[in-house]
Amino acid sequence: MSSFAAPLEGLSALVIGGGGDGIGRAVTRAFAAAGASVAVADVVADRALAASLELTGNGAQAVPLIGNVRSMADLEGFVAQTVEAFGKIDALVTVVGGQVAFVPAVRLHEMVDEDWDLAYEMNLRWVARASRAVIRTFLAQGFGGSIVSVGSVAGVMAAPTQAAYGAAKAGVASLARTVAAEYARDGIRMNVVTCGAIATAVANAEPDPDGVPEIPMGRLGVPDDAASAVVYLSSPLASYITGQSLVVDGGVSVRGPFS
Repeated sequence: MSSFAAPLEGLSALVIGGGGDGIGRAVTRAFAAAGASVAVADVVADRALAASLELTGNGAQAVPLIGNVRSMADLEGFVAQTVEAFGKIDALVTVVGGQVAFVPAVRLHEMVDEDWDLAYEMNLRWVARASRAVIRTFLAQGFGGSIVSVGSVAGVMAAPTQAAYGAAKAGVASLARTVAAEYARDGIRMNVVTCGAIATAVANAEPDPDGVPEIPMGRLGVPDDAASAVVYLSSPLASYITGQSLVVDGGVSVRGPFS
């Protein structure tokens, strides 16, 4: 059983999309604080380097990895380089995603195929590819591992003007359930942290000092809210949890119709 103080002690993790600000950067910090060695993968070299230098400056083991999630070769390289750096890989976290960061937010009849395909690629296809790559390594290592994907309530609720994003995030949750069922006997788990509105630059959102009345808790989430959930699901503390979606949304998805 893992320690509550350092639930990831001795584990090595690959965080894809952890170089910039927002959820990914918060995950890398949380993983290092929890005792993990962290490979920080990002498409922008300066971001990956800055994130890894921050972690090593605080006494953690970390390496920067540069590549594009749209490339299967780069995804496989991320996994291989993590094993090369730390001798093994215990956890994969997939962070990259969103719609407005990549394509316009429009109603379904206005969306063009190219934008739908890009939203699918950036939110689901690469996650499936990365999962395949790391599962092969988990199986070869012989002692299992964990995958946690950052999802969205858009995948379990309506997603007006973001249909492609919502459909792709629903697919991530389905993928996690299937991975859980197929690989549980191999000690491999996959779960999703299903986020509500998180205040990040990519989401073009900032904390509102006056509160957010539409959210039962009255505020937007912050990246650390998501990161804490990712650490938990990646750790041995969650060793009997797989195929699940842990919703981190301040109560939005359970809000009553007359609230």
